[in-house]
Amino acid sequence: MLDVAILGAGMAGLFAARTLADAGRSVAVFDKGRGLGGRMATRRQGEGVFDHGAQYFTARDPVFREWVERWIKAGLVHLWSDGFATASGKLNQNAEPRFIGSRGMTTIPKHLAEGLRVTLGATANACTWTGESWEITFKEVEAGRVPVRARALVLTPPVPQTLALLAAGGVGLDAATQSALGRIEYSRCLVALVHLDGASRVPAPGGLWLEGEPVSWVADNQQKGISPKTGGARVTVHAGPKFSLEHWDADPDSTARKLAEAVQKWLGSAVKTVQLHRWRYAAPKVVHPERCLILNEPGSLVFAGDAFAGPRVEGAALSGLAAGEALLKQF
Repeated sequence: MLDVAILGAGMAGLFAARTLADAGRSVAVFDKGRGLGGRMATRRQGEGVFDHGAQYFTARDPVFREWVERWIKAGLVHLWSDGFATASGKLNQNAEPRFIGSRGMTTIPKHLAEGLRVTLGATANACTWTGESWEITFKEVEAGRVPVRARALVLTPPVPQTLALLAAGGVGLDAATQSALGRIEYSRCLVALVHLDGASRVPAPGGLWLEGEPVSWVADNQQKGISPKTGGARVTVHAGPKFSLEHWDADPDSTARKLAEAVQKWLGSAVKTVQLHRWRYAAPKVVHPERCLILNEPGSLVFAGDAFAGPRVEGAALSGLAAGEALLKQF
């Protein structure tokens, strides 16, 4: 039996696992996705590279800054900019450093996962308390995945998904907790991945804050330094929340073209290909006030993620650290 099972291999799950494993606890992380990092996502398309989830991160908290400084020294992270252009085309600098992974945003979760037991492509069906331990069952039936048992459970996926897993396992929460978690909502985000046949017109250093509709953000991954300088620019286009909700179920090819057309003045070159990616739980609109939520009934259970005290990369990391440290105190 494991000491701790963790669902979700994003920043919160990996930071919780890193904290527990480094203290000698037996930990395993499970994620339904094919890659690490959740929205710390980097996609390779031929020779091109797109960061299509989180575009950068800040380091406001001193604890998280220490981690970032270590990553910088190890060559895993570097400063991108302290600001980006707005719709006027002029650079808007507010002196807050924005950092990126040296080989894309997945650089960081891949580093955190080194030496950890992580299983990808594992879609949880239910989380059940047996009276002595947590039991997690999965849709996949390969040996070693069904079931998993652990003394404690950390849930880091979007809150609606975690509540559904507990409900499927017959686990009830007290009314106050259920109400608090039920209030957490997320905005959606549609993303167009645009491959150009030449350079883009996105102003240096390669990011553009539009912060509106239909587009909120544009990034040139060549200027960002993660995509090769040959073969045409790879541009990430994030739709605004209103456009994303209204076009969520629309034809993906048509929607991707609409987003590319909406930023044509910033593309500057002909579009070779364009693909659509959907983030159903892109960012929490309502955030729980604590960095993690710790329950002891029916068993040791911790909720963590970017919906707990901070809807950013930094917030997710600090939530995972808090979850891991809380369980170490219990053990």
